[in-house]
Amino acid sequence: MNIFVLNSGRCGSLSFIKACSHITNFTAAHESRVQLLADARLAYPKRHIEADNRLSWLLGRLDECYGDTAMYVHLQRAPEQVIASFVRRVDFGIMRAYREGILLHGDAQYSVHDLATDYLATVQGNIRHFLKDKSLVMNFQLENAQDDFRMFWQWIGAEGDLDRALAEWELRHNAS
Repeated sequence: MNIFVLNSGRCGSLSFIKACSHITNFTAAHESRVQLLADARLAYPKRHIEADNRLSWLLGRLDECYGDTAMYVHLQRAPEQVIASFVRRVDFGIMRAYREGILLHGDAQYSVHDLATDYLATVQGNIRHFLKDKSLVMNFQLENAQDDFRMFWQWIGAEGDLDRALAEWELRHNAS
């Protein structure tokens, strides 16, 4: 069974995968297939944990490929912290694509904070809508990472080194 960590970005997805690297009965990766197209984009190996914020824009295809046969984690962080992180990165990555591509130069009339707020609301709405008919869903809050990761470990039947996995949450990965 595959596990998808759906998220907005800027919420601990790399830390999540670093913690998962101590699981021995699943593979785990962060944004491992972002450069691929068509069927290859979602052709993850079996028993794989994938965290990729861009999946929030591919949820229709993810549903067609995996539907209710996968497990889904909705990874979240306090909204104002996510927004503040995106504000600092407005000229890079997904925020730039959202501002210049999705909104077609929305920066001309909106503040950076408003753009980041709109992006987060859009992605969270996409994820919530996708998950509404899925039976294997776990909500994971970054602020409760240690406790939530213990529950995740049990939920998926993980094997490996839980103590080392939990220690990953003490480190900062990909901080703005």
